[in-house]
Amino acid sequence: MIYSNASHKLEDRFFTYVKVDTQSDPTSKTCPSTLKQKNLAKVLVAELLAIGIEDAHMDDFGYVYATIPSTSQKQVPVICFCSHMDTSPDCSGEDVKPIIHKNYQGEDLILPDDNSIILKLEEHKDLKDQLGNDIITASGTTLLGADNKAGLAEIMEAAAFLVQNPSVKHGTIKILFTPDEEIGRGVDKADLKKLGADFAYTVDGETLGSIEDETFSADGVKLIINGVSAHPGFAKGKMESAIKILGDILSALPKDKLTPEATSGKEGFIHPVSFNGHAEQAEAQFIIRDFDDELLKSHETFLENLVKEVLRSYPNATYEFDVTEQYRNMKKVLDKYPQLIENGVEAIERAGLTPKKQSIRGGTDGSRLSFMGLPCPNIFAGEHAFHGKQEWVSVQDMEKAVQTIVNIACIWEEKA
Repeated sequence: MIYSNASHKLEDRFFTYVKVDTQSDPTSKTCPSTLKQKNLAKVLVAELLAIGIEDAHMDDFGYVYATIPSTSQKQVPVICFCSHMDTSPDCSGEDVKPIIHKNYQGEDLILPDDNSIILKLEEHKDLKDQLGNDIITASGTTLLGADNKAGLAEIMEAAAFLVQNPSVKHGTIKILFTPDEEIGRGVDKADLKKLGADFAYTVDGETLGSIEDETFSADGVKLIINGVSAHPGFAKGKMESAIKILGDILSALPKDKLTPEATSGKEGFIHPVSFNGHAEQAEAQFIIRDFDDELLKSHETFLENLVKEVLRSYPNATYEFDVTEQYRNMKKVLDKYPQLIENGVEAIERAGLTPKKQSIRGGTDGSRLSFMGLPCPNIFAGEHAFHGKQEWVSVQDMEKAVQTIVNIACIWEEKA
């Protein structure tokens, strides 16, 4: 039996989810970082219960858990499908107005609420594969939220299909919806013992047919410069401004390498993401990224040596250099479980697609889940141009993602 979207439930679910504001907040100390994420969690739980998944619930931290019972007599590994509920803090997710552009033919898509926001074929290369498809965008003043509400809708559609078609053989399926993925805390409070899965797939990828088994390794660096303050009218020979010192450090960073705007593929980078302070003390936050852990450490050493070199000109200033591990390349774990990728590739092929095995210049919940004991590659959800007002997703790509999720469940049962 093949999944069909004839009733357009998939679009209905997606439209419902993107209209709920779920931006996460990196400055918050709570979990979830914004209480409004629980508003969507409640909607998802209600839908899961309505389709007949009896144990669906939200915990105190805003995580949604649910179980689709096995329809097989075999001992099948328990498979989890996971997506995140929050949207990026980089662009407003309030009052999202989703729009379907039917039968796309390569034309410019001018968004109605801000005519300066235009999706052009030459700027969005994946649009060339969408001719004849239905493209969903926001209206021009917000992000769309396809990252990762496309994944939510796809998992929900697959869950409804499996529950309504018990003749489709599969093992026990677990569902996990997480908060705060966009700020790196998506699995901070995930209860893997309660979840009870053997393997997982995040549904949070971009290009149709993609499956990703490799991410950046990632660290954060907090750099504090302790300068010497003095009254500016009497500062000659005394002041060593922390702001100016930090400015010298930032301007000394490479411009043709080791920076996001000059790297691609497997190249790593050093990226300052925030700056604040005054003459006596100033602080900058950096993210450091590379696919190779040794190169990651070398980038950190490079940055600290650059700090030391700049401070040679400021003999009374000091610095603090604090490195925090964020996540590691999940390939180290996933290479031990080749059947995860093999089954994912076969599922994509059964959906009539050409699999694209890729690396992520970023991270997913699957990065940390893999190292927490739940091996977890990432499959496509169809989201594009995320974190901005030009974000888009194709209805037809979302349908293929649902088919892929169902196929994964069936393949694990067949091979058990």
